[in-house]
Amino acid sequence: MESLQAVKQRFGIIGNDLQLNRAIEKAIRVAPTDISVLVVGESGVGKESIPKIIHALSHRKHAKYIAVNCGAIPEGTIDSELFGHEKGAFTGATTTRKGYFEVADGGTIFLDEVGELPLTTQVRLLRVLENGEFIKVGSSQVQKTNVRIVAATNVNMHEAIAKEKFREDLYYRLSTIEIPLPPLRERGEDIHLLFRKFAADFAQKYRMPTIRLDENAVKMLLTYNFPGNIRQLRNIAEQISVVEENRLITPDKLVQYLPNLRGNLPAVVGSTQSSQNDFASERDIMYKILFDMRNDINDLKKLTLDLLKEGNSAEVQENNHRLIQRIYQEAPAAQPEVEVVQIPETTSNHTTFDYIETIEEDENLSLQEKEVEMIKKSLEKNNGKRKLAAKELGISERTLYRKIKQYNL
Repeated sequence: MESLQAVKQRFGIIGNDLQLNRAIEKAIRVAPTDISVLVVGESGVGKESIPKIIHALSHRKHAKYIAVNCGAIPEGTIDSELFGHEKGAFTGATTTRKGYFEVADGGTIFLDEVGELPLTTQVRLLRVLENGEFIKVGSSQVQKTNVRIVAATNVNMHEAIAKEKFREDLYYRLSTIEIPLPPLRERGEDIHLLFRKFAADFAQKYRMPTIRLDENAVKMLLTYNFPGNIRQLRNIAEQISVVEENRLITPDKLVQYLPNLRGNLPAVVGSTQSSQNDFASERDIMYKILFDMRNDINDLKKLTLDLLKEGNSAEVQENNHRLIQRIYQEAPAAQPEVEVVQIPETTSNHTTFDYIETIEEDENLSLQEKEVEMIKKSLEKNNGKRKLAAKELGISERTLYRKIKQYNL
């Protein structure tokens, strides 16, 4: 059995992160067996290295190794690609064709992006995993194959199963051994190590001096989120190597190559971006109105308490009149005739409680009406889809379900 460092050197893997080392050690241990392996991790973390290690260290190393990107093959032809087809099986099938499972007999097949497989293909794949049998498209003859399957995905498989996009039985057959790979942002000093390797490679490729990061630029690089992981880091190193004339890179230069550095927030893209932004703006305005309303009501409460405590003084009445005018100044068309009402002086605790309770009830009713209106509007905008409505309202699905039930929507 090869050592961890020997495997890293052989397959060009750079880094000393504990999670990365654990993943490689797992691959080394399972390689001599025929157990199915599922490699999981975000896009761009280097999942393709693990099946290569497993194949090279297995007894199948002299047989074929075929890597298949399941997400890149159209749904209508994926079955033909994997299992082959007979002549005349469909329009354009002018000859009989062998599929990958027939070609790789005795070897290893790496199914990348396995979470993108259509459900019908998943059924065929499950049969191969269970008893090594498959049928070509357009044929009725069962064929045998002896392949080792290593799959990889960046999809949350449990969510896909819950949404019935991936078969649960197939998931458990594929993930006899599951090997997770960490995202680049969790690999600490490996980030700078990888950057230096890429910078050296591109300096040699383009025949120019190697770029270097100053101390502050290194700190900036280590705190970046890297949504594209190693693939994105390599792209950044190549861009800087080609574009920058000064080979010592400072933070003000580096930041130009790190999109969404401030907060690393995902951008909303697609055709619905405009409508979502409009709704968000509308929602912000509504929130401001509600907050302003609450402040005004609190001021009214204070004035009421002052009236009940201090009597009907001219100063209190003037403050009352000024507050009412301020409340209506933004909507002059709706402003009523303002009359300062004399409130009978009382020291009764019962009277004070009843008056304050009435104000609180009015406030709660007004806020409730606004809440109901916003929920209705969001549900209509999203065609009754509660998950999307909850996301736009900034609340959890559970909270939205409770509100819908509470208001009988």
